[in-house]
Amino acid sequence: MIKKALCLIGLTAALAAPLANAQPKYDPGASDTEIKIGNIAPYSGPVSLYGAVGKVEAAYFKMVNDQGGINGRRINFISYDDAYSPPKTLEQTRRLVESDEVLAIFSPVGAPTNSAIQKYLNGKKIPHLFLASASTKWDDPEHFPWTMGMGASYQSEGAIFARYIQRERPDAKIAVLYQNDDFGKDMLKGFLDALGERNSMIVAKSSYDVSEPTIDSHIVTLKSSGADVLVTFATPKFTVQTVKKISEMQWKPLHIVTSVSSSVGAVLAPAGFENAQGLVSATYLKDVLDPTLSQDPGMTRYLSFMEKYMPGADKTDSLLTLGYAKAEALAHVLREAGDNLTRENIMRQAASLHGVKSDVLLEGITLNTTPDNYSPVDEMRMMRFNGERWELFGDLQKGIRR
Repeated sequence: MIKKALCLIGLTAALAAPLANAQPKYDPGASDTEIKIGNIAPYSGPVSLYGAVGKVEAAYFKMVNDQGGINGRRINFISYDDAYSPPKTLEQTRRLVESDEVLAIFSPVGAPTNSAIQKYLNGKKIPHLFLASASTKWDDPEHFPWTMGMGASYQSEGAIFARYIQRERPDAKIAVLYQNDDFGKDMLKGFLDALGERNSMIVAKSSYDVSEPTIDSHIVTLKSSGADVLVTFATPKFTVQTVKKISEMQWKPLHIVTSVSSSVGAVLAPAGFENAQGLVSATYLKDVLDPTLSQDPGMTRYLSFMEKYMPGADKTDSLLTLGYAKAEALAHVLREAGDNLTRENIMRQAASLHGVKSDVLLEGITLNTTPDNYSPVDEMRMMRFNGERWELFGDLQKGIRR
């Protein structure tokens, strides 16, 4: 009898072991019913247009919660304003981590602002995921294994523009306007690296600070260089000013603007469609104004979401599309994490994306990562502004990663 009892005890323990292993695992910010996600966005300040990213992400997770959450857990999306001020970003990040105890920091906006919190979050081993910034340094898993961007890096985009100019305007005289921070300098580096020995094509460069009320004087200086190509590595507010000033001076260079400042609603409409004709840029996102996407299932889902969860919002604002894509990516990671909602497993899932599709990524572009590649997207297509919308042209262009 004793031997039989011991056998039963052993059998019970053996059966219980898998059950114990299957128990949910949680770090701060996760429970049986909730996942807390922290976010920082500039709802005020010099680049408050980017607040749209945080707003659409909040709306996306409201939709997710209305549909039952992720693996039965409600997403508690906590977003604070940092006014695009790095010290404020750090302050709000500490608040999210130390007071709100979020599981992860998701999609903070801006290069200098994310730079201010990168070491802090990596030191705390807290996921710093899918940043609303495409600085190349976010793809550095060796030194910052808890930080990951998402879109094609600024250096990749700069390189794609440089190759385009060399193909289409091999004898160009190039002027470059760039924002004097991590964003502008990263774009410029990719551009210069891709030009290589042909850097002599650049006849003028000028940088500006985001604190400047106007950049008109920079445009006047660049025009006087005799350039016939202008590359503007600027955020939306300053791109609007540039497009207007060029038109006012009746300067007609080939004008290339960054993807982050290509929004029809937030940039080109305020600049004046008549002033924006012929602008060139690049993108990895679908455009709601593209008539070829009228029957596209992903675009249909996106527009239905916008109609229900962001009524009255300007659907032509590509910043909204960007925020939606990032929220989709995080939702995928959280679903894949299942009941193992530890910070380590969140990063493990984020670093093992393979062919992940999105409602709003261009056809042929998917999210792909490995433990050694923290750049989920590194392809774009060129586009030209004609009439009241962008028109894609050419094939997918690879950046610097793949």
